[in-house]
Amino acid sequence: MMNRNWLRVLSWVALGLLSMAAIWGCVSPGGQYAGTPGEAGASAPPDKDTYPLGPDDLIEISVWKEPELTKQMVVRPDGKISYPLIGEIQVAGLTVKQLQADIHRRLEKFVSDANVTVILLKPQGYKIYVTGKVNKPGEFLVGRPTNVMQALALAGGLTPFAAPGSVVVLRKVGGKEEVFPFNYKAVSKGESLEQNRTLLPGDVVVVP
Repeated sequence: MMNRNWLRVLSWVALGLLSMAAIWGCVSPGGQYAGTPGEAGASAPPDKDTYPLGPDDLIEISVWKEPELTKQMVVRPDGKISYPLIGEIQVAGLTVKQLQADIHRRLEKFVSDANVTVILLKPQGYKIYVTGKVNKPGEFLVGRPTNVMQALALAGGLTPFAAPGSVVVLRKVGGKEEVFPFNYKAVSKGESLEQNRTLLPGDVVVVP
């Protein structure tokens, strides 16, 4: 007979999957989160020193006195862009400053003293989701690496009816769903801090 702990874990996963379906059902064809009554999203200005560029981010690259090298482009799903003279560039995972330095280095053989500027026009890649018994469930576009406690704060905290010891993080890795437990009570007391993991884009925090 399956013990109660496993039944609880399976119920959390089922709740999370249903919540993910509900969240994605609220995304319009253009990719904007439509939301539902009582839900709210939040965004923070991206920190150019720490924000990792990712697919769907809109960036602008310009080179002083070289107008033909000024381009606005969206990072492709494979994390790359194609730029004049230097071709394919792996962008995903780099910060704006790192990408700027990489392009400058690559352009040196074509443009002497190239003054390169990279601007993040529209961050789209770092989205996390918080659902369940929180005050403001929904999709959150965050501008910097965010851990579970910070995500719960963005969602307005837990409601009085939440089960703080039974929070889980759902993550899709290689087509499979992974489940990470998170004990809000313990972490808030400074215990089990390893559970306060940094969330990856697409992670879902489920509060039963």
